[in-house]
Amino acid sequence: MKSAGSFVDGPGVFLWVSLPGMDLSGSDRIFLEEMRPAGVVLFSENIGPPSSPDSLGRLRDLIREIRGVLAPVPVILAIDQEGGRVARLQDGVPKLPPMRELSRAGGIPEIFTAGYELGRALSSLDIDMDFAPVLDVDSNPDNPVIGDRSFSSDPELAFRYAMTFSQGLSLGGVVPCGKHFPGHGDTHLDSHFALPTVPDPMDVLLHREIHPFRRAVSWGIPALMTAHVMYPEIDQEWPATLSVKISETLLRKRLGFDGLLLSDDFKMAGLRDHFPLTVSVERSLLASCDGLLAMKSEDLARQMMEQLHLLSKGKPVWFEKRKTEAVTRLRRVLSMRESSKSWSS
Repeated sequence: MKSAGSFVDGPGVFLWVSLPGMDLSGSDRIFLEEMRPAGVVLFSENIGPPSSPDSLGRLRDLIREIRGVLAPVPVILAIDQEGGRVARLQDGVPKLPPMRELSRAGGIPEIFTAGYELGRALSSLDIDMDFAPVLDVDSNPDNPVIGDRSFSSDPELAFRYAMTFSQGLSLGGVVPCGKHFPGHGDTHLDSHFALPTVPDPMDVLLHREIHPFRRAVSWGIPALMTAHVMYPEIDQEWPATLSVKISETLLRKRLGFDGLLLSDDFKMAGLRDHFPLTVSVERSLLASCDGLLAMKSEDLARQMMEQLHLLSKGKPVWFEKRKTEAVTRLRRVLSMRESSKSWSS
């Protein structure tokens, strides 16, 4: 990985994208060169079927090619590898159960070991960041998207177990990214397909949904991901990803989080079907998101880049301030990754 100080001075510093296959095509190269994204997120289609010959070797080659196209600018390679039903990699990594099952079957040592072994495996593939752990509380048994991905229905245990897993990932060599702030556990809808609402009063939000995130911030979690969810007790107009009240005032100022803040995917219906893209891009930056995810859609990524360019020209002072903040946090994450690699080697 190149120096953490060499990020490009362009709008692409806010953009995180994905690619369609196991090999880097000519059009993929052009796309990367044009976007110059800060992050590339890996999915199952980049890896191949389980047990396919040399799938891990091809994945290493793909990662090497991605870095080569963007060199000398660094790029963060990330993946959703939680365990259970959210696991892009099937080979070459520990086959972890859902986090609810892991926490019930073992204790702190077992959870730490699971995170550490997963971190070691991802680091060996030259992956920088894992979109884990889930810090959401298992507060709604009918939740269609979180459920057994959560460590516990007890907010304090959800924090302890998630941070234990996070520390294992870090010492194993990858940067953890907790999700989905300020808590997706008490929804009845999946934000991939709708815009959920958590209507709970503020005291319940603080003591249940927000509690694991507040504690994780105090323990120094380096990165978090927002939720495309409405919390009308805090903000009646905007979901967390687009809410200054939630992601800037509450998370940054009240809880003191100064790490890397990523949006959830802009392609998800929780944003796409309810807010114009022009609004979502600007509002997410106003809400202090450092990275905007545009997954599985080159067209979406290009539209978002167009909006970022327009903001850079229309609001240059504000945009430059946000870009400086984002670059500082990206550099910190890459420095942590380099330190993690040295610890785990």
